[in-house]
Amino acid sequence: MAAGVFALVATTAEVLAHPELDERLLAPWERRRLAGIRVPGRRDDVVAARLLLRLCASRATGLPPDAVEPAQRCPGCGRDGHGRPYLPDHSGLGASFSHADGLAAAAVGPGPVGIDVEPLTRRPGPLPVLRRLLPADAVDAACAEPDPGPALLRLWVRREALFKAGFEVGFKAGFKAGFEAGRDDERLTEWTDHRCAAVVALAGVDASAARPADGPLLRSGPAPPSGR
Repeated sequence: MAAGVFALVATTAEVLAHPELDERLLAPWERRRLAGIRVPGRRDDVVAARLLLRLCASRATGLPPDAVEPAQRCPGCGRDGHGRPYLPDHSGLGASFSHADGLAAAAVGPGPVGIDVEPLTRRPGPLPVLRRLLPADAVDAACAEPDPGPALLRLWVRREALFKAGFEVGFKAGFKAGFEAGRDDERLTEWTDHRCAAVVALAGVDASAARPADGPLLRSGPAPPSGR
């Protein structure tokens, strides 16, 4: 694959219907975690995100999905089975996945990677919480728009993608600079997937070279992001 992050976004239904993907690909520890999810729709979303990560890693490495075995490790406690995903056999690649209300996203690329997906109709809040988690002036600027909901949602997915990539230290300063400049910095890109009715943000050292697919999941070739 060419340099850059490989990202995939799809509906949960698409992933679960994909001929290369099956819940049986999940590791025993993943299936044990699924046992604790009582809401069927949420369980499907989690399964889809984990399977989509395998497909993304497969396309990035050239291996079949059943030969890719993602793991997770918590950077806080150091324990396995939760926390940030990674590919044990591919130490140079970062990995990330996300799921939300019938949507799934995954990304694999060189160095730290973080991806977040949200439905276009979601509206994050309340504002006091957003001001604590995001640069307050960026929130205020979004709220000055006639309809602040979409702008706040874009801010939120950016924040989540940066956090998942591990850019917590000083992330507010970098986030603020990118927002105020009116463009994405080299570690962050964001786009609207109209087909899935989703907003997606991707963070990583090579995020500007991201190659998200712009069509159905079964399409073989990825394409550059279409912009906001």
